[in-house]
Amino acid sequence: MLEEKNDSLSLQENEIDGKTANELQETIQSEMNATIENEISSPVAEENTVNPISESAILNQDEESEKQNVIDAIAETNAEESEDETLKERHDIPMLNYEALPMDELVNELKNLVTNEKVMSIKEHVEEIKKAFLAKYNHLIEEKREEFNHENQDPNEEFQYHSPLKTKFDQYYTIYKDNKNTHFKSLQSNLKSNLEVRLAIVEELKELINPQANIKDTLNHFNELRERWKNAGAIPKDKYNHVWNNYHFHVENFYDYLHLDREARDIDFKYNLEQKQKIIARVEELLNEADINKAFRELQDLHRIWKEDIGPVSREYRDEIWNQFSELTKKMHDKRELMFEKLRGTEIENLEKKKEIIAKIEVLATEKVNAHSQWLTQIEKVEALRSEFFAAGKVPADVNEATWLAFKTAVRNFNSFKNSFYKDIKKDQNENLNKKIALVKKAKELQESVDFASTTPIMKQIQEDWKKIGHVPRKYSDKIWNEFREACNHYFDKLKEHKSVENVEEVEAFDKKKAYLETLREFQLTGDHKTDLDAIKLHIETWKNFGKVPFPRRHIEGKFNKILDALFEKLSLSKKDTEMMRFANRMENLSESNDTRKLDNEKIFLMRKIEEVQNEIFQLENNIQFFANTKNSKKENSIVLEVRKNIAIHKESLDVWKEKLKQLRNLNLD
Repeated sequence: MLEEKNDSLSLQENEIDGKTANELQETIQSEMNATIENEISSPVAEENTVNPISESAILNQDEESEKQNVIDAIAETNAEESEDETLKERHDIPMLNYEALPMDELVNELKNLVTNEKVMSIKEHVEEIKKAFLAKYNHLIEEKREEFNHENQDPNEEFQYHSPLKTKFDQYYTIYKDNKNTHFKSLQSNLKSNLEVRLAIVEELKELINPQANIKDTLNHFNELRERWKNAGAIPKDKYNHVWNNYHFHVENFYDYLHLDREARDIDFKYNLEQKQKIIARVEELLNEADINKAFRELQDLHRIWKEDIGPVSREYRDEIWNQFSELTKKMHDKRELMFEKLRGTEIENLEKKKEIIAKIEVLATEKVNAHSQWLTQIEKVEALRSEFFAAGKVPADVNEATWLAFKTAVRNFNSFKNSFYKDIKKDQNENLNKKIALVKKAKELQESVDFASTTPIMKQIQEDWKKIGHVPRKYSDKIWNEFREACNHYFDKLKEHKSVENVEEVEAFDKKKAYLETLREFQLTGDHKTDLDAIKLHIETWKNFGKVPFPRRHIEGKFNKILDALFEKLSLSKKDTEMMRFANRMENLSESNDTRKLDNEKIFLMRKIEEVQNEIFQLENNIQFFANTKNSKKENSIVLEVRKNIAIHKESLDVWKEKLKQLRNLNLD
């Protein structure tokens, strides 16, 4: 009959009148078997036959076409799931927003699906994961290739990049493909033989129409064929509807041919009508189901039961009951389409978000910045926008590829713009590399030196010079830094060992100076200038010969200088000579302690003092010129004399400062 022509199969468990769909199916089947076997009486002559009649005849053409499309869609899905029953379980696995997940989580999701779920239940999930993973991986590869092209100096060196995540992804995806191929091979080997069995059953149904045959034997044979049909197994989906329609058509022909008595037929029709009314009542309940996908899947199952398990109804109700069922199916379909329409609205919103993100990246690809730190900020912005793009969700399928292409183009343009900046500084980086190579060479030459007094300042200066040199190509950065650090560490480790030995000598020097300081406090001048001066110089020389003292105990030098200052006060030396002797002694102490910082500070101080005194002299000389032009000669003479006196004092002071600077420079530490 044509009322089943466009019905279909399949669904998951949902309750109908307190029973699941599968339980309802079994109940209908068992009750039908009992009814047919117990209620069909001896054939009664009847002229009427049951011919296929369209149940949508009362609909206008547009409505009929629209409803037919809905029924066809359900029929196609049921045919597919009849071929492979594992497809029924695919909606039980929640579909995540895989596009928003990072690569490592995508690999974990693929692993879980391949390991724990049936292969045909995860088909859509795996394809979504594959699409999201490859999009992110290809983006990563493009960035790595651009970095390689930017940094690589050898044109013959080929780009290579190994991703452990990609290896894992390929491993699990290969397992999925192998499982799918194995599944299909097993499936195909059975479908063909099952189809042949069902076609043979249809042919046997045709042969049942034999006026000469015993009706009881014919009925037994008919029931046997129905049981064989029920257990015949899945067939190819493209043959499903045709084979089922053929089967039911010949079942109806068999009923009509038998001329069943009217009472038995009415009972059978009434029973089938009640079962179909129960299905209609269940579909009305499903219209209020919150989970539309779940309700639609059960609707598919009810279509399968309507088609496969329930027989025909009386002709007077046939079109009416079918129209009720198809009308409710259309309402469920419309409700589902409304849900999809909302989803499409969300996808359009996502598309607008992604367009805005792409536009922002395009702007960043035109903003000129001239410093590495600024480029780092720009790169962070693009990475943040890239994360937003992947997290924005799905867009309409018809613009998905174009959107992805626009995104890739925007990012590629940004990277090209960025690389143009770094290409300009590549020359500087190569120059910096050559400078650092020279410093490494120099550090290696000095790393074995034992002349610590002269080598240590040089090694420190090398380290300072290294800090002032800018970036080198990343390819060589770690290697050259490790070489430089190794050479410096080698030298300063030796210096540390040497100082540990020196510390013993410095402690001995401190003890000697401490004892000598007590002797010096008892020293008395003789009154003879030359004798006393020679004695003081001898004390200074003896003190120096004791050597350096430990740094924390250098206060003893100050005590020695105070005693010297007191002795110099008693000598009849000129102020200049006294000052110079004190200065020379202090500078020699700084020189011996290798305190370059204090020596440099002293040098700067002397140069500033010289400049200040010269400015004072210049100003005083200008003042003399002014007073030379005055008419008050007495006033002029007294002021000029005072100014000239000041000039002489300043010049004497200037000589002292210059002499100090000369002595400091003669230490060869500048």
